[in-house]
Order: sequence, then structure tokens, then C-alpha cells
Amino acid sequence: MLRYKTNLQQRLKEAGYSTYRLRKERLLPESTVQKLRTGNTTITLESLNVVCSILRCQPGDILEWAAED
Repeated sequence: MLRYKTNLQQRLKEAGYSTYRLRKERLLPESTVQKLRTGNTTITLESLNVVCSILRCQPGDILEWAAED
């Protein structure tokens, strides 16, 4: 199962991207913003690309795979 290594909403906020700004500038769809809030990792690769671009990181820096219990 994939999970986030970090609180993406907080990291985006620290980079100057509030959820309002992400929606207003149409960087991410509302559904993706909601998924980031709840920790849902079923986002598109396009959205993951946007997040990585904003945070200047690799997907492996924010996602990890963990075996399900």
C-alpha cells in the first residue's frame, strides 16, 4: 500500500501554496486537494508531477510503499 511520508498539505503551505492558491491558480483539481487533506494516495501522475515540481522533490521523497497488515 502506498502512503505519504510527510504531511503534503503542510509542506505545500510552507512552500507558499495554500489550498486556496492551488485551486485559484488551477494547479490541482479540487478532488486532488481533498485527497491530499485526507492522505488519500490515489492521485494522478499529472497531479503528482505538479506537487513534485512545487516542492522540488522526487516522488520517492513524498511516497513510500508499506506492506498491508
